[in-house]
Amino acid sequence: MKELNKRTFHIISIGTWMVLLFLWWFLTNTGMIESKLVPSPQETWGTFIDILKNGYNGTTLLGQLSISFYRMFIALFYAVLSAIPLGLLSGYFLPFQAVVDSVVQFYRPLPPLAYYTLLILWLGIDETSKISLLFLAAFAPIYVACVSAVSRVKKDYILSGKSLGANNRQIFFSIIFPACLPQIFTGIRTAVGVAYTTLIAAEMVAATSGIGWMVIDASRYLKSDVMFVGIIIMGITGVLLDLILKKIESIVVFWEGK
Repeated sequence: MKELNKRTFHIISIGTWMVLLFLWWFLTNTGMIESKLVPSPQETWGTFIDILKNGYNGTTLLGQLSISFYRMFIALFYAVLSAIPLGLLSGYFLPFQAVVDSVVQFYRPLPPLAYYTLLILWLGIDETSKISLLFLAAFAPIYVACVSAVSRVKKDYILSGKSLGANNRQIFFSIIFPACLPQIFTGIRTAVGVAYTTLIAAEMVAATSGIGWMVIDASRYLKSDVMFVGIIIMGITGVLLDLILKKIESIVVFWEGK
């Protein structure tokens, strides 16, 4: 596979988006696509400025985003706090894996919205059911990544540690955990993506606030410009979250790729 330097890669990426923006502008301004279906870029920008100044349905844009991110970050915090140790222990101790893994593998393929109604029934329609749904959605990718990471640790590293007199605790924290960090971050990045999409779906089903709710509420009144603003904001914030995680990973796992 031919390699590209970073400069060329960024130029191609920017060029792709410029072409897409031009097509969007051309198709909407020439009347080839009705504005009710796809608003023009300038109409979308005007709507964004209006929502930024006046908010939507009595809540500022920052307020809508804050509500969504509050739900997601609380769920991710608990998912990371529990999935990493459980995943590492499951990969390191097979009896422990026999207990936990089957439960995770059972619910992991289920669409989150399939059991969301049960969570609402058990926990109510408030924030608890939404955060629990996001927690379950984020837990599985991190757990699976941790189990897989432990299985890929080279046996030579463990044997070398034992030959130098290291006990199981020292081997786990000094060899296994650092070796698993790259895959752990991959699992966290995957979990953030899954949790974000699940969050938007949950807000569209049962919520009265949040960026996902804003999009579904606008769709009821055929406000395609508001829908486009919400979708674009979701996409941009999703990319920014991933870039932040990549930056944190490059600082924590500084030896990766060297």
